[in-house]
Amino acid sequence: MRLTLTDADQAMLAGERGDATAMAMRVVTRVADTMEAAELLSIEGAHIDSCLYLGQAGLDFARALAAGGAQVCVPTTLNVSSLDLLHPDLYRGDADAADDSRALMTLYEDMGCRPTWTCAPYQLEDRPAFGQHVAWAESNAIVFANSVLGARTHRYGDFIDICSAITGRAPAAGLHLDANRRGEIVFRLVGVRDELLHHDALAPVLGSLVGHRAGARVPVIVGLPPEVPEHRLKALGAAAASTGAVGLFHAVGITPEAPTLEAALGGRPPTATVDITPADLRAARDALSTTVDTSGPLGAVSLGTPHYSVTEFGRLRDALAGRVVSPDVECFVNTGRDVLHEISLRGWQAELEQAGVQIVTDTCTYITPIMADVRTYAMTDSAKWAHYAPGNLGIDVVFGSVDDCADSAVTGRLVFRDEMWADA
Repeated sequence: MRLTLTDADQAMLAGERGDATAMAMRVVTRVADTMEAAELLSIEGAHIDSCLYLGQAGLDFARALAAGGAQVCVPTTLNVSSLDLLHPDLYRGDADAADDSRALMTLYEDMGCRPTWTCAPYQLEDRPAFGQHVAWAESNAIVFANSVLGARTHRYGDFIDICSAITGRAPAAGLHLDANRRGEIVFRLVGVRDELLHHDALAPVLGSLVGHRAGARVPVIVGLPPEVPEHRLKALGAAAASTGAVGLFHAVGITPEAPTLEAALGGRPPTATVDITPADLRAARDALSTTVDTSGPLGAVSLGTPHYSVTEFGRLRDALAGRVVSPDVECFVNTGRDVLHEISLRGWQAELEQAGVQIVTDTCTYITPIMADVRTYAMTDSAKWAHYAPGNLGIDVVFGSVDDCADSAVTGRLVFRDEMWADA
């Protein structure tokens, strides 16, 4: 399909708005060609993942844009970086890499991006409205924008995100279009106990199972209770985006474009229907742990991937119930600055830190060297952290609920509640 550009698009491509905009427009139009888009569309915001330092190429690209005078033209937020600027003493990595990370962060701030440094931009006060087109990178943010907010973004990656922010344009393709937002594969929860249906631990496990089986297809989930709170939908989407290539899911009766199964499917039959039983959920839960040898002491606990919300901090406080983390366990919670500010006002930050919890901002413990060497295993309530940490950090992981993680952090030994995962 031949890409048709507007006069304004052509002017940007010709360099009338400067060298950096022309460079960015070349990237956007090449991506549009690859996606077989007929035209570009205007976006109303962007979220940038390119600010995470992954090597020299990312720094070189940002410097090239900056040299051409790059400035974003839509409200733009920044994803996690490779450093915690509020707690720099936590960093255990290479000094040169830290310098490059800081340089990259500065470049994107200078382009006019808002230094939010969070992978959960939907937890900020300003977030996209239903039907708005945006260019978001960061897999969990993409799923949340599409599935929970009803905004529209394709699964943008590094470099494309900032180029769309500079030009204000994106390919009219992928998940921006109605035809590609229809549900394709249906997952039905069958025989799952009410206790588990209303428990936080279900969402990450269900998401990891759905991601594995859906791949890049749009999944439709039937059987969740209608009052599922946002932090569970966040965990579900993050897991599905980690184990699969999910950029949008529909939860019937919950998410904006799925008031009914028929609406979620866009009037078409599904390509497949999968029944999810308690046995399937137990298998998916077990697959998130990489070891069964938990006889040794617990090494670390990491929560908040994606970044913890205020609600989730409240759940952690309840789970700790005034107890103190074992001195032999490192206990981290990853979150964004805005949430940290809110829990500080409530007095929760001081309370949690006195209990032995270390709050990490601006980054996450599975992408930045923060944790000490773990010789036994680490524990998490996040399917995304469980999926990536073994490969990134070279450690064994055990998945559990936030209550399991809190009890384990306090006792220094694995505490795990298996009862709610039993057959109905």
